[in-house]
Amino acid sequence: MNLDVVDLRDFYATSLGSAARRMVRRQVRALWPDLRGMSMAGFGYATPYLRPFMDEAARVTAIMPTRIGVMAWPERTNSERNLATVAREDEIPLPDLSIDRVLIVHGLEHSENAHLMLREMWRILSDGGRMIVAVPNRRSIWARTDHTPFGHGHPYSPMQLNRALRQSMFTPVRETRALFFPPSRRRFWLSAAPAWERIGMRWLNPVGGVAIVEVTKQIYGGVPAGAKARRRSYATVPASAGSMCRGANCVRSGIPPAR
Repeated sequence: MNLDVVDLRDFYATSLGSAARRMVRRQVRALWPDLRGMSMAGFGYATPYLRPFMDEAARVTAIMPTRIGVMAWPERTNSERNLATVAREDEIPLPDLSIDRVLIVHGLEHSENAHLMLREMWRILSDGGRMIVAVPNRRSIWARTDHTPFGHGHPYSPMQLNRALRQSMFTPVRETRALFFPPSRRRFWLSAAPAWERIGMRWLNPVGGVAIVEVTKQIYGGVPAGAKARRRSYATVPASAGSMCRGANCVRSGIPPAR
């Protein structure tokens, strides 16, 4: 079953979705405490996690893939304009090197071609930029229940996620987990969610519901095919050679003229 933007919106409007948003957003904010003056893009259905950055980043854009659809974001008011757009995952309508931070939530696990999508993120990310990818953890109970968005799509183990990112020319630099409380709508579990997160970060890290990885771009320098690197070489000139150099002969030989 493929989720669409309405399913995702409705989930985050519930008490369980609100608790999940707070726990995941806390980890994202810990990785990115200050984005002042930077441009930021969210891909997938990242809008529940972008709101804290709107008053801080220079520019925030929400990109929703055609696979799930799009809706206006933030909710239209007299003072806010729509910041959401829809695009093919392999044809993002942004210039090269135009975004400093990219956040992918509910994007990679629903992608039809993860490699092409990640390569498009590589293209729009600035040199020195960072990207966070949040995906359902294959080992967690959240990936096995279908009443949350984290139980749909293709879950990843940490090793699978790191391999997919490296194959698309990203270097993982930091990783963390979130959603250690059970995916239950009962008030007891929701009220205990912060305590479960503290316990889980210390003792239950491998089974967190969401794997979160921060990466940087891999940028390689190379020599065009068929071109040979040129190396300058210098020869030591005896001191007596300078005394034998006169006029034009100095120009032809490259030896400074004697004074």
